[in-house]
Order: sequence, then structure tokens, then C-alpha cells
Amino acid sequence: YPSGNLAIIVAQAREQLVCIVQEDELRTAKIRALFQSDGRSTCYYPTGEEWINMSIQGGQYLDQTGNRVRRWMWPNLSPAPQVPLSPIFISLNRHVGVRILAQDKIFVSFLAMGRQAKFNMGTRAQVSTSSQLCPAAQLGEDELLLLAFRVRILQLFDRMRGCINFPSSEQWNKMQPPMYLMTQAVKILELCMAADISDELRSSIKAIVNA
Repeated sequence: YPSGNLAIIVAQAREQLVCIVQEDELRTAKIRALFQSDGRSTCYYPTGEEWINMSIQGGQYLDQTGNRVRRWMWPNLSPAPQVPLSPIFISLNRHVGVRILAQDKIFVSFLAMGRQAKFNMGTRAQVSTSSQLCPAAQLGEDELLLLAFRVRILQLFDRMRGCINFPSSEQWNKMQPPMYLMTQAVKILELCMAADISDELRSSIKAIVNA
């Protein structure tokens, strides 16, 4: 920044690159955005609440109270109809802006003293086939229950992270779970409808993933 404070850090963490945008502060600079080369990214409001959250599946835009304003899926991840992405531009502060045009076109721009630097933090990361659920014909009652409990545990971990990150905020409890967990919950329910299981078990699995 013109003040001399560090604005953007690009570093390598294990096998991926990480881009961190900091606020213009000398000490205890707040993180305003975090972009990872594996497709995960998060932007934060000045108050610390989550603003935009993206993964290899898609993204969502939240208001400052934690309510979801927009949601989208990246193209070519599913044969089902998708919610298209309209270009998004936000200003993290007077010097740093983020423009989201596509999965591989996510730009962080820095402007100060008449000069500009631009970083493309987009990626072509795809959903790993190992993370996809198996066909219903290959899943029995035990497998379906395990998948349901796995999603539920991940949901609880996400709520715990929200509580840790924003311990003084009452809004974290109202935030939606990450999109990949919502997608997996829907897929599990679809598998239950197609599987040869009892109605009682089907209802139990539905209650687990929707708790």
C-alpha cells in the first residue's frame, strides 16, 4: 500500500499456491481475501463476515448478515441445468478489487499512485472422480448410512469453524453449509430414492443429512 503496509502475499503451501489480501494496517492486519490454486477462495467484509465463498463446484455471495444473495455453479460440472454466473465485482478497499468472470478468470487488481497490478487467481480445477458418490446399485444400507453420517459430521465441523472464526457473532449459526456439502446431501437423498431400502431407513437418512 502507499502506507508501506503489505497488501498482497503470494506463497506456496505444500503443493499449491496461496494468495492472501491483507487490510491496510500496520499490526494485526485483517485478511480480506484468500485464494487457493485448488479452486477454494473466500473474501471477507471489513467486519470479518464471509462475503464470497468459492470451491471447485461453484460459489455463493453473502450479505453482511450471513444471508445468501447469489449462488452459482461452474459450467461443465454437471449435465443438469445450472445457474449461470453473472460477472461480480467487489472492492475490498480503495486499492484492491476482485472481479469474478469465470472459474479460470478470477482477477485481483491492485491500484495505487497511478499504477496497477493484476493477478489471475482463477483455476481449471475439476471435481475429483474419487469424491463422487458411487452408483446406487453399488450401495447398500450400511454404505448409505455411512455417507449420510459423513456429510453430517462435515456439516458440524463447518459450524464449529464458523463459531471459532466469529465467536462474537450470532450470524454464523444462520449461514448455509458449503455448496459441496449441500450437493452431496442432495445426491445421497437421490441415491436413497433409487436404492432398495425400507421407508424407515430412507426417512432416517433424510433426517441425518437435513438435521
